[in-house]
Amino acid sequence: MSDADADEEVVPDASDDPVTDPMGDVYRVLGPDGEIRGEVPDLSEDALVDIYRDMVTARRFDERAVSLQRQGRIGTYAAIEGQEASSVAATHALRDDDPVFYQYREHGAVIARGFPAEYLAYWMGHESGTAGLADIDVFPLNIGIAAHMPHAVGAAMAFDYRDDDRVACAHFGDGATSEGDFHEALNFAGVFDAPSVFVCHNNGWAISIPREDQTASPTLAQKADAYGFEGVRVDGMDPLAVYRVVDEAARKARGETDSDHRPTLIETVEYRFGAHTTADDPSQYRDDDAGDAWRAWDPIPRMEGFLRNEGIADDDLVESVREEADERVAAVIDEAERFEADPADMFADVYAETPAELQRQKEGLLAAIERHGRDAFLREE
Repeated sequence: MSDADADEEVVPDASDDPVTDPMGDVYRVLGPDGEIRGEVPDLSEDALVDIYRDMVTARRFDERAVSLQRQGRIGTYAAIEGQEASSVAATHALRDDDPVFYQYREHGAVIARGFPAEYLAYWMGHESGTAGLADIDVFPLNIGIAAHMPHAVGAAMAFDYRDDDRVACAHFGDGATSEGDFHEALNFAGVFDAPSVFVCHNNGWAISIPREDQTASPTLAQKADAYGFEGVRVDGMDPLAVYRVVDEAARKARGETDSDHRPTLIETVEYRFGAHTTADDPSQYRDDDAGDAWRAWDPIPRMEGFLRNEGIADDDLVESVREEADERVAAVIDEAERFEADPADMFADVYAETPAELQRQKEGLLAAIERHGRDAFLREE
């Protein structure tokens, strides 16, 4: 699906759209009220409701996680509000054993894969929380921008060598396209026909740096041209558009289309309604009114509108989904807060063989805990 084909098929004339469209030329299936603008993916009603349910759960998790951080119950957290569609729908478009390599904001991918309680435990500071991600084929989150992308391509190349019918999907933000790892990963994928899907979440900002200050390229999708494969620009706040584009990219990566085992770069155009993280103050660099034009494209009301228009959802279903999201998130929080921290864990996976100096620090800390008791090292509430 080329940019030109996508635009011709589903993007309406701006003069016919009473709602301001801040995205430009993008592939789109749903209008701002959930009305159908393009071809709806061939999904069952249950699958469509599942996508909606996971998006609502991601939004509820986001609300609770921000609150937990403000209470000092978890560490710095990257909010997802406004970007739920791209990570949830992209994951639904993959097979369950296709590994997801994500940055740190794509919580919807974890939720779509089952939402283990260990995930929240990681944000509470328990490194063991990453074990739950391994069980659902999600690579541990990365704070180093784009550092996970070569790993994703390496996994994809391994699948190809082994004739393993799997695809590696890498999520990253627009800021990652300014990193060397981004270019190295895409170059390898293009040269070696690695079965990869690259999902670039273009929310307009890399913390406080606007997209236009990062690159002179008119779009991020077009960067794929330099590496010999296709780039697609999609409405990242439209779950059905994201699903369709990622589904096609995954099939192309598997060699199920005319293009044998070819990667795809997908630019999901979206907006983060909140701060970059809970340590950020977007009012210092973003106009307070800048997000107003994006609110009409909020992915959750759009998906709900579509489901209602198609007779799939009514008030009872919407209410039950919201209640289920509340219960699901509450259960994860309760279970995560039962984790008992082991201070030795912070030294466990730093090196394959612990250096003498680090071993000395570990022994000193454990000896101090033994002398003074664990409570002496806990922050007072």
